[in-house]
Amino acid sequence: MALIYVIEDDEDINELLTYNFKKEGFDVRSFPNGKVAFEHIKQEKPDIVVLDLMMPEVDGLEFCKLVRSDKELEHIPLIMLTAKSTEIDKIVGLELGADDYVTKPFSFRELLARVKALLRRSKSLHFPTAKPEYKFGDLKISPEKFEVTIKGQPVHLTTTQFKLLLALVNSQGKVLSRDYIIEHVWAWDKDVYDRTIDVHIKKLRELLKEYGHCIKTIRGVGYKWECEPTP
Repeated sequence: MALIYVIEDDEDINELLTYNFKKEGFDVRSFPNGKVAFEHIKQEKPDIVVLDLMMPEVDGLEFCKLVRSDKELEHIPLIMLTAKSTEIDKIVGLELGADDYVTKPFSFRELLARVKALLRRSKSLHFPTAKPEYKFGDLKISPEKFEVTIKGQPVHLTTTQFKLLLALVNSQGKVLSRDYIIEHVWAWDKDVYDRTIDVHIKKLRELLKEYGHCIKTIRGVGYKWECEPTP
């Protein structure tokens, strides 16, 4: 039974989500804001978090930053639930590490489907054809350990970012089309669009620092990994 954190300051919505997720078989912990939730999260790590964007004390964006900057918590899937629906709001959420973004008013059925899809992607993070470790100079990628380091220093990636990186590295220099990326990283989520992929690629390049240039953009086609491996 998956443990889900519901973080929402609107009491009615909080109660509605808590009731419905429990009805669907989830173990639920509900919190009125990100501050209270973060005080509990290290003692009882959830399998997934659904959180509002606009909240007092610690809002959704700040909570997202706190989770993604913590080695013990960084892989927890996060879905932002908010009334802000403009593209720039979505991009900001994705850049800060949110895995998905649902706007209010929302259908619980749709939210439930997104939660289940994200849990499936998170739990199926294995790559049977992947090597135990990849090396590109000072960059090391360890699929089995879910670990990336540069000069021995950890690079903190979300589940989606890690899957995207491995898809590129495993392609062995071949160009990955956007359709391929959506199929293998987002499992054909109907709401993943080109801008979503671009945002994740941009963030991944930033996190890889001097190795960000290894991700090449093939205009009008997709992306590929172009760096020589080292023994």
